[in-house]
Amino acid sequence: MADHEIINADSIAAEEKKKPISLKLKWSIGTAIGATLIFAIFAVLLFQCFSNILFRQDQSYSRNALQATEQKLVNFNSELTVKNIQQTFDINYLPQNKSNQTPYKDSFVQSASRENIVVSIYNNAGKKLYTTKNQQIKFKKVTKSQEIRLKKDGNSYLLIRKPIYSKKNHHLIGYVQVTDKLAKYDQIRHKLIILFIIIGITVCFAISLMSYWLSSLLLQPIDALNETIDRINNNDDEAKALSEVRVPIISKGDELAEMSMLFNDMLDRMHRYVEQQQQFVGDVSHELRTPVAIIQGHLDMLERWGKDDPKVLEESIHASLQEIDRMKNLVQEMLDLSRAEQVEIQYGKEICDAREVGLQVYNDFQMIHPDFKMVLDNDLKTQTIAKIYRNHLEQILIILLDNAVKYSTTRKEIHLSMSKNTRYVEFVVQDFGEGISQENIKKIFDRFYRVDKARSRNKGGNGLGLSIADRLVEGYHGKISVESVERQGSVFRVELPLVK
Repeated sequence: MADHEIINADSIAAEEKKKPISLKLKWSIGTAIGATLIFAIFAVLLFQCFSNILFRQDQSYSRNALQATEQKLVNFNSELTVKNIQQTFDINYLPQNKSNQTPYKDSFVQSASRENIVVSIYNNAGKKLYTTKNQQIKFKKVTKSQEIRLKKDGNSYLLIRKPIYSKKNHHLIGYVQVTDKLAKYDQIRHKLIILFIIIGITVCFAISLMSYWLSSLLLQPIDALNETIDRINNNDDEAKALSEVRVPIISKGDELAEMSMLFNDMLDRMHRYVEQQQQFVGDVSHELRTPVAIIQGHLDMLERWGKDDPKVLEESIHASLQEIDRMKNLVQEMLDLSRAEQVEIQYGKEICDAREVGLQVYNDFQMIHPDFKMVLDNDLKTQTIAKIYRNHLEQILIILLDNAVKYSTTRKEIHLSMSKNTRYVEFVVQDFGEGISQENIKKIFDRFYRVDKARSRNKGGNGLGLSIADRLVEGYHGKISVESVERQGSVFRVELPLVK
C-alpha cells in the first residue's frame, strides 16, 4: 500500500513538472522554421542563378579565346610546328618545355586569353608547342570539341579542348586547349554563401522576435480567458464568481473577440442556471412548508384526540389528501419550470406546425369546457412551421386558455386568434373575466406570484403557469405580453419565430 502511494505521489509530481509548451513559443518557432525554409529555397534558387550567370560569362571568355586562336591556325596546310606559331603570333621567345619560365605573348592572344585563361597549342602527337601561361592541367587528345568542369586543389576549372583542322584540305594539324581557372567564380560564390547564411540567420531571428510579439498581441484574449477561468476556479463562492467575473474584450471584430463574447454568454447562462437552481430549491422549500405544516397539524390533532371522532378524522384525511395533491401538482410544475429554463439547449432545433397545434388545443378546450363559448379567429390557412417543440407550444396555449377559464366570471367567453407576419406566428387569448390591475400586471410572470392568493389557491393555482409559459417563450426567442383592465378581462399575446 505504501509503495502504491509513493508511486502515485511520484506520478503526480511528474505530471506537475510537465508544463505545457507555450503557444507563443510554438508559434514563434514554427513561423521561424517556415520563414527560414522559404528563405533557404529562395536563396538556393538565387545562388544557382548567380552561379550560372558567372559561369556563362567565364565560359564566353574561354570560347572567345579558343575561337580567336583557332582562326589564326586554320590557315596552315600541314601539321603545326614551333616555327609556324612563331610566325603567326610574332613570338620572340618560346619556353622549350621549361615550365618555370613565362613566354612573351602575342598581343592578340594576350587580349583574347584574359587573366585566368591559359591557351595552349599542341601538334598532332600531343606535344606542347605554345602556351600563354604555365598550367598544370594535362592535355588529352580529342576527336571533337570538348568542355569539362573539374575541381583541382580546391579550385574550379573550365577546360575546353578542340582539334584544329586545316581550312584548305581539312587535315588535322594540331590541338588547342583552353584552361580557365574560375577564381572569381569561386570567390563570388563563397561570398554569396556567407552573405545568404548571415541574412538567413538575421531573418530567422527577426521573424522569431516579430512572431513572438505578434502572437503575444493576438493571444491576449486567450490569456484573459485563462485568467478568468482561474479566478472562477479559485474563488470560494462559485455563484458570486459566475456573476462578477467576465472575460475582457481586448480585440475587436475578429474570431478571438467572438470567442470571448461567446464565453461570456456561456458564463451568463451558467450564472442563470445556478441562480435558477438556488431559486428552485428556495421556492420549493418555501411553498412546501405550508402543505407540510397543514398535514402535520391534522396528524397531530388526530394523534391527540381526533382519531376517535369520525367527523374530525374524515375532515383531516380529506384536507391532508388535498394538500398532498397540491404538493404533487407543485412539484410537477416546478419540474416543468426547470425544464422550461433549459429549452434553448435541449430543444433549440425543434420545429412544429403551429396551425395544427393551435387547432388541436382549441378543439380540446371546446370539448372539456362545453359551458364556455369558444371563439376561433384563424388566419393561418396553410401549414405554418414555427421554431418550437410541439409539446411546448401546446403547453403554452393550455396554460393561457386554462387561466382564461379559471378567471372568467359571469361572461363565459374566450377568444383564440392565430395569425402570422414575415417573422412571427402570433397567438392571442382573450377572456372577459376579473382582469389584472396595472400594479400587478408587471409581476404576473414572476414565479409563485398570485394576484389574489386566497382565490388562486381555491382555484388550484400555484402561481407557476405564467412563469412556465414565459420561460418557454423566452427560450425559443419569442415574445409574450399582456394587456388587461380590471373587471373587464385580459388579452395575452404570444409571438414565436417562424422557420424561413
